[in-house]
Amino acid sequence: MKNKNLEIACFNLESAIIAQQFGADRVEFCDNFKEGGTTPDFKLAQQVRDKLTIQMNVMIRPRGGNFVYSDVEFEQMKLAIQQFKKINIDGFVFGMLNPDNSFDQRNKELIELANPIPCTFHRAFDVISNVYESLELIIDSGFKTVLTSGQRNDVIEGCKILEVLMQKANNRIVIMPGGGLRSSNIVKLDQKVNASFYHSSAITGPDEIANGIEIGKMKDFLKEITK
Repeated sequence: MKNKNLEIACFNLESAIIAQQFGADRVEFCDNFKEGGTTPDFKLAQQVRDKLTIQMNVMIRPRGGNFVYSDVEFEQMKLAIQQFKKINIDGFVFGMLNPDNSFDQRNKELIELANPIPCTFHRAFDVISNVYESLELIIDSGFKTVLTSGQRNDVIEGCKILEVLMQKANNRIVIMPGGGLRSSNIVKLDQKVNASFYHSSAITGPDEIANGIEIGKMKDFLKEITK
C-alpha cells in the first residue's frame, strides 16, 4: 500500500504552524485566499520557512483571475522564483495557459529556472483545454505534480476525470486531488482514485485559518487507509 500524504494550502503563518502541528506532510504557502492563491510576500514566506520542519511549497501566481500572463507578468514570475530559491523551499506551484487555454510553453522556462526544485502545475489545469493531451505536455515539460479537482467545482464532482488522469499518468507524475476536499469526503475519494498526495485548505470557518481538527481527521483517515 502506497503512503498517503496531505498538503495544506496556507494563507498565513498561523495556518502553517497549525498544519504542521496536526500532521500535514507539506504546506503550500500563498496569499489571497479569495483569489484561490497568489504569490506570497517574500518576508512572510521566509518567516514561515523558519518555523516549519515539514516541506513547504510556494505559489508563483502574480494575480488572481485567469492564467494567461503578459510578458511583464511572466518576468514577475521569473523574478519571484529566483527570490524564493534563496530560502530553501521544497517546491514551486504555478501554471501558465495560452489565450485558448492550451498549455503555454513558457512553463518550461520557469521549470528550468526553478531547477533542481520540483514544480507543481496548479489548478490552471482545471480550465486547460484538451485535458488528456495537455497532461502529456505537462509531463514532458518536467512538472512533477498536477494539482486538480478533475476540471470540476470540487474533487467529488471531478472524481471520474481524476480516475482517468491517475490511469493515464501511470506513475509518471503525481496527480494530487484538491478542491473541496474535506474529512467528510476524503475516504470516498481515495476509494476511487487511490492517490498518494491530497490537497486541502482545511478552512471550515469564516476566517482564513486552517482548522487543526479537520487536518487531524484527514490525516487519521489516510493513516487508517494505509494500514
